[in-house]
Amino acid sequence: MIVIKHINPEELKSPSSRYSHGIEVAAGARWLHVSGQTGSGGDVRSLTNFELQAEEAFSKVEAILTGANMSKANLVKLTAYVCLPGKEALAAYRKVRDRWLEGHTTASTYLVVVGLANPNLLMEIEAIAAADQ
Repeated sequence: MIVIKHINPEELKSPSSRYSHGIEVAAGARWLHVSGQTGSGGDVRSLTNFELQAEEAFSKVEAILTGANMSKANLVKLTAYVCLPGKEALAAYRKVRDRWLEGHTTASTYLVVVGLANPNLLMEIEAIAAADQ
């Protein structure tokens, strides 16, 4: 079983939500880098609904993890690119992310950006995971 160690030094302020300041992965791990996944696709309602786009993007990340014989427990890092400034978008992202992660924590970065490849996209998620060889 791969060892993933959460690094949250006492001299740093505790994370403000469900993430770890750092993640250490034991030597010899198999790494998976997941390209940015978006909420484009299935539901027409998602064109203007941030939470639906987030749910769809996380669903796609999960499908890629499964395809690599990994699970959410193998996640090391999540990066979110969000086109909506403000606390409401951050709160909505955290709500969907935390529900999807089911208690697992990763290193995490949340960026507010001007736009993505498609102007209808409100967010995009990249992920990094590690597992045994």
